[in-house]
Formats: sequence, structure tokens, C-alpha cells
Amino acid sequence: MIAPDDILPEESASVAPMDLKRARRARRPAASDRLNNDRLPPYSMETEQGVLGCILLSPQDCIPICIEIIGEDPEVFYDLRHQTIYANLISMFESGKPADMIALYQRLKDFEMAEQIGGIPYLNALQDAVPSAANVAYYARIVKEKYILRKLILVCSEIIGRVYEYEGDVESLVDGAERDILSISEKTESTSGMIPIKEPVREAVQSIENYLSRNGAVTGIPTGFPDLDMLTNGCQNGDMIIIAARPSIGKTSLAMNIAESVALNSRIPVGVFSLEMTRQALALRMITSQSRVSLRSMTNGFASESDIPKLTSAAGRLYNSPIFVDDTPALSVLKIRTRARRANRVFGVKLFIIDYLQLVKSTSARAKTREQEIADVSSALKALAKELNVPIIVLAQLNRELEREKNRKPRLSDLRESGSIEQDADVVGMLYRVATEGDADDEIAIPVNLLVAKQRNGPTGVVNLTFIKSYTRFESAAKVSDEDVPQSQQGEL
Repeated sequence: MIAPDDILPEESASVAPMDLKRARRARRPAASDRLNNDRLPPYSMETEQGVLGCILLSPQDCIPICIEIIGEDPEVFYDLRHQTIYANLISMFESGKPADMIALYQRLKDFEMAEQIGGIPYLNALQDAVPSAANVAYYARIVKEKYILRKLILVCSEIIGRVYEYEGDVESLVDGAERDILSISEKTESTSGMIPIKEPVREAVQSIENYLSRNGAVTGIPTGFPDLDMLTNGCQNGDMIIIAARPSIGKTSLAMNIAESVALNSRIPVGVFSLEMTRQALALRMITSQSRVSLRSMTNGFASESDIPKLTSAAGRLYNSPIFVDDTPALSVLKIRTRARRANRVFGVKLFIIDYLQLVKSTSARAKTREQEIADVSSALKALAKELNVPIIVLAQLNRELEREKNRKPRLSDLRESGSIEQDADVVGMLYRVATEGDADDEIAIPVNLLVAKQRNGPTGVVNLTFIKSYTRFESAAKVSDEDVPQSQQGEL
């Protein structure tokens, strides 16, 4: 048995403890070292040869298939010889010249590249590598997958380099890294840049057929307000929709009523970023709105026995609904973009609501003034709607001057920091109360108009609504009846 004294020298007991402040940390291999440890990037020599062999066997049939799957960029191939051969085959095909082996060899010979790719023997070997051209699509997909993997390695290596050298806002770095990784597949799409008009025309004709087959149904996500849907055709993918109002007019209630309708009636997942209200407060509002139980009576503890089943039923419906809430305060636009991407990818969220624009923080170093901050946030949210191809409803504040002019309809210029918001938004709706006789703050059923002051692809107009204050719920003006008002308060209307 080995004693401890056999391991440690006699003088070990007198050795001074290590100075942790000055001692050098043992170097661990950096991620870049592990990426560049003489390992070859992903590629498949056999499938690259198979694609080129199929093309040489049947160029007229195989080249269009290859262009569709892997595009025209020769860098999809890893081997430099294959890049040269593919680039010349595509060029010959697009110019209407024969793309067989003899013509290819002559072209390479003219450009003094024939011997560099291996000459006639290598071209013959490519043809002999496949029995027929039937599997060209299968080979092309493998080549494309390997190319995407190489792109992923390249992007990740660049991100690692940026991390070591970065001096600035970490959130911007994380957002850029996530955007670069998620865009790899988009960057490798075969169709990019200008395309012939026949493809957009074909898509437009298909859209016309879809419109005609709907027989008046909305083309976007229905909001639950028929008059609004008739004017806007629903919430369209890629649109940023602004709903603006002064405080306490009901813009949050309107947005949540839309969220309830979309999630409960259409079963479309909705994501809500609530920078102003807590998730508990939002849930409470939605339960009272769905159950038609007075929020004030319930919070005061005066709800009747008949209200309990209504509340339970409404809570059950909302509990199983595809609504996702994030009530993190003071979110930056970069965090919203990151979380929205994940929600879209993981939960399939197809509609986002942000409450509200002026509370979203900008992380742009160029934003020196409040107007520039709002401009940065507005443009970023519009870009997000386009990137995810989903509608985003953004709530916003109107200028305080409107309060002193109660009988005036709001205008686009009343949007606080309006310049960029008005420019970026596809639809701008502004809520305002309708002046009535004996207008009072404690009114139960309040006439409210939603002025659609801007619609990029449609008409503008006014939608008449009624705000049932007790339920924090909007209804179309024509739908409001005595059943929508608490019985104890119907005499007050």
C-alpha cells in the first residue's frame, strides 16, 4: 500500500498556497481550434459525381431539376473540379448550346481548363459513375444538404470570431447571430433576384381564384369584428397594424378581444407582448370579457351565484386556447424579435400583439432622440412582420393635444412620434369616443369609432363600435343589445 508520504515530497508541507490572482489559467481549446482541427467540411464526392454524371447523360432533363434544387451557384459543390464543370454546363444550357460531354470538353479546352479537371478520362468517369439519370433529384438534395452544413460551419465560425472581438451591446450580437443562423436556409434558396414575370402572374391568378372561391370571406386572419374585416379583409400576413388611442379609450381591450376571437374561434395561435399590464390582469380581463360578468362586481366580491358557471366556462375555454403571453417589462426590440422568432417556430404563432409601441426600448446606437428611438422600433417591427410573414398588431399612443379637442377626429399626424410609424405601418386604426349627449366617464355602453386612416392595400373608413365598459369588451355597434349590459345597469343607458 502506498502511503501519502510516498507521493508528496518532504518539503510539500511548507509549499506556499497558489496565488489565485496571479496564476495563469490553463488554456482550454477554443471553439475555433476545434472547428479547424484538420477535419474536412461535410461533402459527398460520390453524390457530386452522381449529379454531374446524370447531367452528362441527360442534360435537357437533369439541368432544370438541378437548377430547381441546388440553384445555379457552383459553390454548392465542394470539389473545385465539380464547380468548374457545373458552372460551364449551366452556362451552355442557358445559352442554348448542347451540354453533352464532347461540347463540354471542347469548351473547357478553349478556356484552357480541360486538363485541370482531369480531361476526357474524368468526364468519362463521371458518366460511368451512374447507371441512369433517374436519381438526379436524390443526388442533388444530398449535395444541397452538405452545402448547407458547410454554410452553417462558416457562419458559426464567424460568430465565434465576432464574440471574441465584439465591443458593444451584447443583445445586438445575440440578435445578429440568431438572424444569421436562421437565414442560412433562406440564403441557399435557388430562386433569388429577378425572375420572369410569368411566375408572379401565375401566383396572382391563383390568388384571384382563391378570392373568388371565398364568396366574400376575408383573405387574412379574421378579427371577430365583421365591419372591420369587411374594410381590411382581415389581418394580412407581413402587415404591421397600428391601433392608436389616448389612454383609457380601450386600445388594449380591443387588441385582446381580437386575440380572443382569433385564438378561440379560428384556433390560430396568438402571441401577446404586454409591456404595460401583467399577465394576471390580462387573463382577468379576458375571462370577464368572455363570460360577460362585470369586472368591477367580481373584483368587489359581489358577483352573483349565476355568474360562477359563466366564469368557470370562460376560464376553461381560455385555459385551452392557443394564446401565449409575455409580460416582461421594458423589453427591447431585439428581445421581442428573438422571442417572436422562437414563438413562431416552436408554438406556430401566426399573429403577434405588442402593447405598446412607446414602451419598447431601442438598442440602436444611432438613436439619439426619442423620435429616432421610435423610428428604430417601428422599422424593426415592420421588418419582423415581413420576416415571419405574419401580421403584427402594435398599440400606440396619440398626442396629448387631442384631449383638448374632443370633438375632432384624430389624424395621422396625431400619432406620437408619427413620422416613422405612419411610414412603416400598413394599416393605421385610431380609436376615439363619439361625442354624445350627457357624455360621462361612468357610461356603461360607450360609442367608440375606429378610424382606419391608412390602409396600404385597401380603402379607409370608419368602423362603428360599442365599448361595454363593465366587461372591457368591444362589440360591433349593430350587435349591442340589452343582453350585453348588466341587468342592474340597463336603466342607466
